[in-house]
Amino acid sequence: MVERTVTVRDCMSRKVVAFDVADDVGDIVAVLLENKITGAPVLDADKRVIGFISEQDCIKEMLNTAFYCDLTANASDVMKTNVVTVDPDMPIVELAEQLNTNKPKVYPVVEDGKLIGIVSRSDVLQSLYDASVRCHHLSEQKTAV
Repeated sequence: MVERTVTVRDCMSRKVVAFDVADDVGDIVAVLLENKITGAPVLDADKRVIGFISEQDCIKEMLNTAFYCDLTANASDVMKTNVVTVDPDMPIVELAEQLNTNKPKVYPVVEDGKLIGIVSRSDVLQSLYDASVRCHHLSEQKTAV
């Protein structure tokens, strides 16, 4: 029996929070906190990923707000533009190997140039754990025979 390779598509989230370049940093922070996420992609009008904004990107601007009552930044002012995206058909094992280095914690999943989902370290870890449990059960069945 040949087991099918688990891909990013199998474990990605299709419910994605995303921002526009004009979104206010204060509003972005509120959405990140409300959704308990560490970051999200910034999209253009065609749903193409043009940036990524994280909690860390927002901290400096929030410091200005908290201490100087001055918040005028929007997503385009603080987002990173060198976004690492992944293909939905990438094997999850390949992505897990990438996560062993200092790569992002969250990857936008892009197909045909457009955002279709998001995959996080937690999603990858869950997939690897599920595979590990399956392997454990298979080895128990073989031992019982």
